[in-house]
Amino acid sequence: MGSFFAGVKAGTLGGFLYVGGTAVFNVILLYALKPQVLDFIQQQYSTLCAPGTLANATNGVEECFASVVAVDVPYIAFVAFFVVLTYAGLFGILYDSVPTKNPTVKGEIFAGVAGINLLVLGFSGFFFDEQSFAASGVFLAAWTLLFGYLLGRLYKRYTRLVSVESQDPALLKVAVDGRDLTGKTRTFALTSSHKLRAELTEDASFREWEVTGGVTVEDARSFETVIEISGEGTLKGIVTRKY
Repeated sequence: MGSFFAGVKAGTLGGFLYVGGTAVFNVILLYALKPQVLDFIQQQYSTLCAPGTLANATNGVEECFASVVAVDVPYIAFVAFFVVLTYAGLFGILYDSVPTKNPTVKGEIFAGVAGINLLVLGFSGFFFDEQSFAASGVFLAAWTLLFGYLLGRLYKRYTRLVSVESQDPALLKVAVDGRDLTGKTRTFALTSSHKLRAELTEDASFREWEVTGGVTVEDARSFETVIEISGEGTLKGIVTRKY
């Protein structure tokens, strides 16, 4: 089940550091390798930046370089941030489906996918020679690992585990937000509310909801009510057979 909003919340904080750090590194790298960057600009954008071809133009190679730093880098970071948020939301939705209980490992998996997509889409930085490619690659790999760690840990902070049970699964199924979660343990966003319903067979009669920990229900005697999550706990539907 997972929580899309908890994923986005974790992705906002972790993604800001991830994308912002990458942008800062790109600027540092551009200045550290400025001579190579200027040569690259002249070779690739001679019709726009070479002083010889645009002697009367207002922008030369240096101004093109300044534009890359002041405009292109922030633009790439802006787009990359929303790409990261998208994957953070998917991380939240699919969190419970990932076959491991370790939140850090789950975060690393989705961070890796996000990093690869940024690289493929061209939003991971500027690569103008082998030296810049190697430096950026090492930094991006390390920074992606850090982002994955933060994503997993922050998501765990913003969610709580709830075990959903039925006294007799053959008679009663527990549906949360329209999904059958009987016998499953799922993450829910902290301080969230969800529609709760007991799906009964014809020969069953609903009795009550039993809860523990930070799980509460608005009406424990109603087969259809609202569950509220303020901490980890259990939810159990109690049922009796009519005849």
